[in-house]
Amino acid sequence: MGRGRAKAKQTKVARELKYHTPPADFDALQRELSGSGDEQPSPAKPVEDDEDDDPYEDRYADKYRD
Repeated sequence: MGRGRAKAKQTKVARELKYHTPPADFDALQRELSGSGDEQPSPAKPVEDDEDDDPYEDRYADKYRD
């Protein structure tokens, strides 16, 4: 019980999304896709080796060596 109201709300929202197209800013989309904005991409951070930080790595290594 009570599913009817929720289903009606979902149907209403789905119908609005299907038949109502919000205005699109194609100039902003073009700027974003071309990458010619004022922003500079941040340089990638170097990846550090965290091999020594893994507490489970050596826990069973001696037990299950083939």
